[in-house]
Order: sequence, then C-alpha cells, then structure tokens
Amino acid sequence: MALLEVTELKKSFDHTEVLKGISFSLEKGGVLAIIGSSGSGKTTLLRCLNFLETADEGCIQVDNHILFQGGDTALSSASQIRKNRLYFGLVFQSFHLFPQYTVLQNLTLAARLQALEQRKQLPKSEQQSKKEIFAAIDEQAYALLDRVGLSAKVSSYPCELSGGQQQRVAIARALMLTPDILCFDEPTSALDPELTKEVLKVIRDLKSSDTTMIVVTHEMDFARNVADKIIFMANGVIEETGTPEDIFDHPKSSILRSFLSNT
Repeated sequence: MALLEVTELKKSFDHTEVLKGISFSLEKGGVLAIIGSSGSGKTTLLRCLNFLETADEGCIQVDNHILFQGGDTALSSASQIRKNRLYFGLVFQSFHLFPQYTVLQNLTLAARLQALEQRKQLPKSEQQSKKEIFAAIDEQAYALLDRVGLSAKVSSYPCELSGGQQQRVAIARALMLTPDILCFDEPTSALDPELTKEVLKVIRDLKSSDTTMIVVTHEMDFARNVADKIIFMANGVIEETGTPEDIFDHPKSSILRSFLSNT
C-alpha cells in the first residue's frame, strides 16, 4: 500500500489551469524527484500537497487518511488544514529561517508550540511539566543538528551561517515535527555549486534512513542517482513518469527528450 496517493489533482488561478489532473503514488521510504521547466506546475503541486494552496479538485491521501477531497468542505476547515500540514514537512528554496532566533530556537519554536497545544488536551494528572517537554524537544533538536553536521552552530544566528548551512538548518527544522513525507522545493537553487554539494549530501543521507521524500529539483545528476521514481511535468500534466533509467536513458516523450537535451 502506498504511503501517499494523489488522484486527479487540479488547480487554477483565475482562468489559468496550472494543474490539470495530477495522479501518482509514493511508497514509504521512497524518493520521488519532480522535474520540468519553469511554469510546468511543479511548485504549485508541492504547495497543494503541503496545503499552502487549496486544490480545486482531486484527492490527497496519506497512510489511508483522506486529507483532501474536492468538494468536501469538512476537510477544508482551518483546523483540519493545520492538522493536514503535520503530515508534510517543507524545505523552501530560500531557507525562510527566522533571523531573530538562534539555530536552536529556529528548530524548537514550532515543536514547543505544538507540544503545548497537545498538552492542553490531556488531563492535568497526565500533563508533563513545561520544563520536561522543552528538555525533550531540545534533545531532539541537538540530535538533528548533529545529523546534518551543525552541532557547533547551535547558538549561531542565520546571518552567521553560509547558505548551505542555512539550508541544512531548514532541513533539520522540517524534520523536528517528524512528518510522514519531507518535501523540498528546489533546495539548491539559491546556492553555489560547492554549497549545493553539502545540501545534496544531507538529502542522500536521509534516503539511507528511509525518509520518504518528494524533491522538486533542477539537479539532474541528483535525480538520476538518488530518486527511486521521477515525474516529468509539462504544461500542468505528468508528461512522463518512471525510474531514473526510464526517464534519462529511454525517454518516450518528445517534450522530455527536448527538456533533457537542454539541461
């Protein structure tokens, strides 16, 4: 059974149809790379999956839970959308770290707020103290920073970090809420080649830990060597999908062949 199932997802802005019926599935622990030219709908698809945009039609299902069903208003309430977002973690291309907070604070802020909200739902006799909750969250943050090679930067501010370091902090922050699926939107587009290598290494290491990932990328070597499955989007549709070997060595679509020849 697939962890993620997307069925006939559609999204328009004004009278422009950006997603024209996107369907795919992703197994637990799999890495899906989404490639395509600018304007093909890649980022809009990612934003719909993360509920930063609301699709017009279709279905999004994670681990047998229907998160979105076109026309079902109960699934579109603000509270339900907040819950739905917890299934996904999103790493943006421009980091989006809070400049006024340290690396540790960037990682722990959302996790602390979520933990305190969950604490309210428990009987007082079962509630941990804030000190205990925050200590456990800090411990998790330290472990993740060690995992991305930034233990020494725990008290640094974003302005004191390189672009690659900021992106690694953003990856660790996304992992703090233990999402089912970790999404990346062009995670290296703002980085020079040397910094790109360090961020891609972190993503490769995540694959070895069975993290389920969707990566919108323009890095063809990364897509070939790390992804289990590749989707090529063009004009709001999935033009072609397959293994890296299928896509790069045996492309069927003339649009895909043209795209690959220009990358």
